[in-house]
Amino acid sequence: MSNLRKLIQDKNRIVVKIGSSSLTHKQTGDMDYIRMEKLVRELSDIRNQGKDVVLVTSGAIAAGKNVMKIKDFNTRSQAEAMAMKQACSSVGQARLMMTYQRLFAEYNQIAAQILMTKNTIVDNLNRYNAHNTFSQLLKMGAIPVVNENDTVATYEIEIGDNDTLSAIVAALVEADLLILLSDIDGLYTDDPRKNPEARFIRQVDELTDEYMGMGKESTGSNVGTGGMNTKLIAAKIATKSGIDMVIANSSDIGVLHRILAGEDEGTLFLAKKDESFDLPEFVHNLHKT
Repeated sequence: MSNLRKLIQDKNRIVVKIGSSSLTHKQTGDMDYIRMEKLVRELSDIRNQGKDVVLVTSGAIAAGKNVMKIKDFNTRSQAEAMAMKQACSSVGQARLMMTYQRLFAEYNQIAAQILMTKNTIVDNLNRYNAHNTFSQLLKMGAIPVVNENDTVATYEIEIGDNDTLSAIVAALVEADLLILLSDIDGLYTDDPRKNPEARFIRQVDELTDEYMGMGKESTGSNVGTGGMNTKLIAAKIATKSGIDMVIANSSDIGVLHRILAGEDEGTLFLAKKDESFDLPEFVHNLHKT
């Protein structure tokens, strides 16, 4: 166990992000209740250690699509596809949250829903109110469950992926650690699915342009929106905000307690606080490049 990994044991406010592909069955698109139950058990146990926990979860559109028996949105016009995504999100978010509420209740935990858009961060008053809500919920011992408000989010006000959203949330709540649970072990020098020579990177001391260039704007699943590119944007937000970040594989949800025990899992991005980093401005400029 390295000294830097050992320090993770002392983290007190942890944001965990899990993606759609980790919450649904590949074959059917239906919710993977065993995986969700394991996730909730892990988070409840972290909470029982006296630590603050925030969950950023995808899965609303995927759940809604499945309930409404919709295969894909690509066969429709852009406006119709957007409306259908929003409708599916509306159905799916209710189902997703109901499942989390029931599972957390099994472990005597209280789950609280928070839905956000880009305006939650860019607008000063909205950001102030969101910060206060998170702070109060954590003080009361609840576990905030966060998703993007896809029901009303359009291109202009969407964050677009939950990797980025989770880093924004981590910065907003002044977390100590952000954990991205993904369908990949961590950061590689290239896409390991396509390049067998790709080398695994255990630790990133400073997020240079070279590292940022390793992000691929692709995702390994057809239900998620984030690839390694969005995870590196998340790392940029987190590390500049003074937060350590770990990317780890969600195939075994038990990876969470191993990370928090200081074990060498996933890729660790070390915090490098930048006092000049302006979160609202960064969020405002998302998608503009």
